[in-house]
Amino acid sequence: MPKHTEHRIMPYSATQIFDLVADVARYPEFLPWTAAARIRARRPIEGGEEIDADLVISFKVFRERFTSRVQMYPERGLIETTYLDGPFKYMHSSWSMRPAEDGGCIVDFHVDFEFRSTMLQRLIGVVFDQAMRRIVAAFEARARTLYGPAS
Repeated sequence: MPKHTEHRIMPYSATQIFDLVADVARYPEFLPWTAAARIRARRPIEGGEEIDADLVISFKVFRERFTSRVQMYPERGLIETTYLDGPFKYMHSSWSMRPAEDGGCIVDFHVDFEFRSTMLQRLIGVVFDQAMRRIVAAFEARARTLYGPAS
């Protein structure tokens, strides 16, 4: 099933990238195909915070809502997302951010999922790698917008 991993060195602090990725409610402002986001619940967990969030994804003629649980551990620079409800059989993603020796930070992103619908699975399969690259590029562009160009 579709899996994608990205490893990037970014000219921003690990805290800045963590804050950007953790701000799920703002995803519709910059993420491709994200039509809406809503935080349903927010609660503290050991070492961080956990939210339940609804995202509405709109791609061509398809519009799907799904709910995820997002666990955010700022001290560890880790954000993990697990699927709760919607069009997937399963979905898991993770972001890891750590300071780089030369400044900036090292970002690792991984996503693994499968749709329940074979039609959706086939549709995303055709453009999956390109779509994942666009999503990571959207986070990079958002970082430039929020924190300025790399120096």
